[in-house]
Amino acid sequence: MPRALTSADRYVAQNRKARHNYAIEETLEAGIMLTGPEVKSLRNGRCSMNDAYAAEKAGGLYLFNLHISEYAPASHEDHRPTRPRKLLVHRREMDRLLGAVKREGITLVPLSIYFNARGIAKLSLGLAKGKRKADKRASEKARDWLRQKERLIKGKS
Repeated sequence: MPRALTSADRYVAQNRKARHNYAIEETLEAGIMLTGPEVKSLRNGRCSMNDAYAAEKAGGLYLFNLHISEYAPASHEDHRPTRPRKLLVHRREMDRLLGAVKREGITLVPLSIYFNARGIAKLSLGLAKGKRKADKRASEKARDWLRQKERLIKGKS
């Protein structure tokens, strides 16, 4: 009997730089329109989220610059690795997101790609504001202090 997938098994790619470069205000889940070979590549972990972003195109929400490598055994259906991919979100949610992007200077940043419990590829999107250099330093300083505090607590116990 196959073992159940844990949340760590389902993650395909994570955008680690996103939390460093942006202050994430809200996260949401969106579906992605993919072809069969793209899903196979994702299951093999052949994906890179560097420089990926979400934006409006032709009345829909699309993901740009997400690199999904070609799946070699599927020769008849080759795909462009960085083609724009449509994101599946409710109309009301999309209008709210795009309104926030236009009004407040917020960016839609992909945080991670994973397979949910039903085996469907999902994208975790974050509404983010860019951090300045001083903000990055302050968050790094706070993170270091928390680490040091944990060490001190462990040492006294």
